[in-house]
Amino acid sequence: MSKGLKFSPLLVALGVCIALVVYLYLPKDSEEKSRPSFAASVVSHVVKKEEFEILVEALGTATANESVMITAQTSDIVQQLHFNDSDVVKKGQLLLELDDKVEKARIAELDVSLKEAERQLKRVSDLAKSNVASEQLLDEQEARVKSLKAQYIVSETELDELQIKAPFDGLLGVREVSIGAFVKPGDLITTLDDLSTIKVDFDVAEVHLSSIAIGQKIRSTSIAYEGEIFEGTIASVGSRVDPSTRSVKVRAVIDNQDLKLRPGMLLQILLQKQVLNTLVLPESALVPLEDSQFVFVIKDDKAVKVEVEIGDRKPGIVQIIGGLKVGDIVVIEGTLKLRDGSSVNVVNDSEV
Repeated sequence: MSKGLKFSPLLVALGVCIALVVYLYLPKDSEEKSRPSFAASVVSHVVKKEEFEILVEALGTATANESVMITAQTSDIVQQLHFNDSDVVKKGQLLLELDDKVEKARIAELDVSLKEAERQLKRVSDLAKSNVASEQLLDEQEARVKSLKAQYIVSETELDELQIKAPFDGLLGVREVSIGAFVKPGDLITTLDDLSTIKVDFDVAEVHLSSIAIGQKIRSTSIAYEGEIFEGTIASVGSRVDPSTRSVKVRAVIDNQDLKLRPGMLLQILLQKQVLNTLVLPESALVPLEDSQFVFVIKDDKAVKVEVEIGDRKPGIVQIIGGLKVGDIVVIEGTLKLRDGSSVNVVNDSEV
């Protein structure tokens, strides 16, 4: 009996420890079990089929519809200028005159000589009818008249070459000469570009050759006009595939009546290859994990993690090939707060 009483304090101490543990932990566990779970606020999207463009992207350089360098055809001194920098001109409009005094004097001289020769021809012709003048004299006078007429035409052509005119409607560039300057053939006077239509050449990989055709619509953008789209059509497709790049040359034309696009600008080309009717989601719905992609599908106010197979991408949206079906509700905002099985509270629905 006394031996049992000797060990009773140890038993009492052990019992106190057990009671303390039960007191500290069991009520807390019970409280956590009774506390309602937290529901994360998310934005959802209902999966449905939508039109999804498959685009071919390319880069091209803009060129003018027509473009020339205005140069002199003969050597002479600039006498008159009839244009300023960046003038809009019409076909045939006079731009510049070179010194033409000698040519005008030559034409005046030939005009007098031709009139006199024609008068002499008429006189000889009348005499020949009366057998007073010989046929040889008549022939010689006719030849003289023809020769003077030919010389007159040559002189008029030389005078016309001293007047430089616009070959087509367009926009002039910077004037490179001044009055009194001596110019010779090949010297640049200014440039002229027809900017009413812009041509853009770009290369398309041969794999897309079956998807392009003359008359097909294209869209283009430029960093100079952020957010603005310039629409055009394919005007020609190259007859050969480049064996070194395996691509074909394509030319498109873009209406440019407002003259925003200029030759030499870099344009990004978007060519519609095909339009699919497929499942589409905002890219924000995707949760990447290693080489796989997942989304959270809402079922009974719970987030269920589902692996999906994606196809083509476009800025902000992605094609879904597998893993979802029409009508599924997917979380597109708030995915970082979720785990598989988390409770969710949908605060808003969104459209792509």
